[in-house]
Amino acid sequence: MPYGMHGTELNLEDETFLSDDFLRQLINVGEVDILVGLPTHNNAKTVGPIVDTIRSGILRGFPRERAVIVNADGGSRDGTPEVVTRISIDDMRPASDLNALRTLHSISTTYVRSPGSGAALRTILAAAELLRAKACIVMSPESTKIEPEWIASLLRPIYRDGFDLVSPIYRRHKFDGLLMTNLVYPMIRALYGVRIREAYMPEFGFSNRLGSQFLGQNGWNDGNGGPGVELRFTLAAIRGGYRICQVFLGEKEHIERRATDLVPTLRQTVGALFAAMESDFPVWSTVVGSQPVPTIGSEHELLLNSTRVNRKRLREMFSTGVAELESVFQRILPSSTLAELQRIARLGEEEFHYSAELWVRTVYEFAASYQKSVISRDHIIQAIAPLFRGRAYTFLVENRNGSATDVENNIEGLCLEFERLKPYLMQMWKSRE
Repeated sequence: MPYGMHGTELNLEDETFLSDDFLRQLINVGEVDILVGLPTHNNAKTVGPIVDTIRSGILRGFPRERAVIVNADGGSRDGTPEVVTRISIDDMRPASDLNALRTLHSISTTYVRSPGSGAALRTILAAAELLRAKACIVMSPESTKIEPEWIASLLRPIYRDGFDLVSPIYRRHKFDGLLMTNLVYPMIRALYGVRIREAYMPEFGFSNRLGSQFLGQNGWNDGNGGPGVELRFTLAAIRGGYRICQVFLGEKEHIERRATDLVPTLRQTVGALFAAMESDFPVWSTVVGSQPVPTIGSEHELLLNSTRVNRKRLREMFSTGVAELESVFQRILPSSTLAELQRIARLGEEEFHYSAELWVRTVYEFAASYQKSVISRDHIIQAIAPLFRGRAYTFLVENRNGSATDVENNIEGLCLEFERLKPYLMQMWKSRE
């Protein structure tokens, strides 16, 4: 077995994955205490201020620690890596009273495969292992509203308190993140018994031991480096019994997404979750109920200011999808569920209601059909899209005049429904019909 620069055992696969130039950069950096991973692809317009904020956060929170920013770039053509690496710590000193007692390195590499979060995370994990970083975080290159305090908030529980995974909690509008609140969060909670709000994380912190474990066991060349690697990272921490906490960061900017963006998002979240359920069955099948995880700061904060959501369009896309995908749903869903979906698809706006119980049953039936591969697994994930839009419509209507407490109670009720109906999932999962 080859060894890395400090005698660290290094998988041959990872050694060949990293370029010679990047390995030389890592050797020049040497061992570090703090590592900040920054995955990018054509982010030159936003990445400069983000690097400034990262640097400021390290200087304020960890002025005595050895630190490095590792940019894993997916082949940008707009000069993104140059923006990251040309910013040195000396740029900040004249305009600041912050004094760093050690050098902050900033290095970059372009990974060979097509742009994707899996290849970027693998690069960052390998760098963290080789540099023996004690605490690491990954920051999104699109999070333009980040504050310097976010850096310390994500790093401190790892570096000083011995946690292995730090998941963020954001201040969001009550209708942001509907896929997370109506499917991903309640289902992970019901399956694994852990109440982690943001399992698919744009920013997060991790320990060296968790990063090394995931790096060595993920099976990157078996198709596991694609969409959803962040969620799989969270699930690896849960099933491995690692210490997890959540930290409140503040307001997360709302990025407008087109309706066509839903399917890729489903692949990254629901697809990754469904795929993990097969191998994780011995873990989640024995879990009953759920427990909170330690949370630093506010557990949740919702903004009630108005946001534009086209409810009518959501309902229309649901009804159209139920009609057009009837033959697909016949393969995935029991006839009773499909009949009920067809019934509510014919209802007008005032009468339409996709109940929590029907939604949970639908999701569980999709998960079981995915496990059995009744049709192409990717087609199963795509077929969830119109049904999710129908559930989103009901959630929006139920909470349009609701307070933050009302919305939270609604989400909690849905979570409890996922937990209550888990025996139904077990029944569907074991069925060989």
